[in-house]
Amino acid sequence: MFSQESDGVSMETLKVDLGARSYPIFIAADAYAKLGEVLKLYKIGARFVVITDAVVDRYHAEPVLASFKAAQLRVDKITVAEGEHCKNLQTLESILGEMLHLGCDRQTVVLALGGGVIGDLAGFAAATFMRGVAFVQTPTTLLAQVDASIGGKVGVNHALGKNMIGAFHQPRLVWIDTASLRTLPPREIVCGLAEIVKHALIRDRQYFEFLEAHLPALLQLEEAALVKTIRRSCEIKAEIVARDEQEAGERALLNFGHSVGHALEAATHYQQLRHGEAVMLGILAEAYIAREAGLLAAAAFTRIENFLKRIPLNVGLDGISITIVEQCMAFDKKAQQGKLRLALLRGIGEAVLTADWPREVLPPAIQYALQSWRRD
Repeated sequence: MFSQESDGVSMETLKVDLGARSYPIFIAADAYAKLGEVLKLYKIGARFVVITDAVVDRYHAEPVLASFKAAQLRVDKITVAEGEHCKNLQTLESILGEMLHLGCDRQTVVLALGGGVIGDLAGFAAATFMRGVAFVQTPTTLLAQVDASIGGKVGVNHALGKNMIGAFHQPRLVWIDTASLRTLPPREIVCGLAEIVKHALIRDRQYFEFLEAHLPALLQLEEAALVKTIRRSCEIKAEIVARDEQEAGERALLNFGHSVGHALEAATHYQQLRHGEAVMLGILAEAYIAREAGLLAAAAFTRIENFLKRIPLNVGLDGISITIVEQCMAFDKKAQQGKLRLALLRGIGEAVLTADWPREVLPPAIQYALQSWRRD
């Protein structure tokens, strides 16, 4: 990684190392005006279609489109509705249809401008349009900046499970402008923190200690702490993806908290919980399972729980059926031969993928997580 400064914009750069398909990640603040220039410099393409949602469109589309025009790059825009419930085949079909109406071809580059939902939708559109075109990730939420925009997982949801229809399609470039986080409600910052905590717990004990010490600064979006955190999470995600691009083994550890989390989302029809909120609950539930399985020491579990409870998760959790959550977990992508493998902690900073865990502790683990943040 190296730092560079251009025209007063300080920029951090790192790389996802995938050989001929390697790509850079740029991290900067107030840098949308330079996006078109950088895309032109890297020869990503000459024609782009920006895919965004109605909320992001109001805040960020104008400076992004202006940067394309300044760089003399052709650009069109497609706007879809906002929300996880729109991440489906119907929305995908509408995007592909609009691309055809615009006259897009195999040289058109798709640019995802938004959070994880837009990144997944736009990336899947890029993977399937004319059997695959290039795309660029421009994540605008903390969750997408530290996790969802990196690694090439793209797709849509099905009523029976999250991300059940999709592909691996790596971006050509990831552009992270931290200024976009200033437009987010606190709820979205909390969602991003879930993925950040996940990275620390599965890979880096010192990173977890940094998060413990700097949580108030992160919640207040203090720039120094924020950039260091985004950078470290991107490093962890990039390192794992480089070693296991298509989740043959190690990459599955990035699903820590997600088996329960995805099931919670599906059980509530993608309406009640944001993805990061569900993952936060899943992290606590799966740490509980690891403790009961004898993998995670009780003191480590208590330390994790105490930290998580400092994060202001403020959502309604009543009416969630643990039975339905269990049923949804049966569709988890990590299941093999009827056995659900979980990414479980062996300590703070260390995780293992295993199917050897006591099934009887799953209901109380889910219940414990729900009770921990349930409103009185």
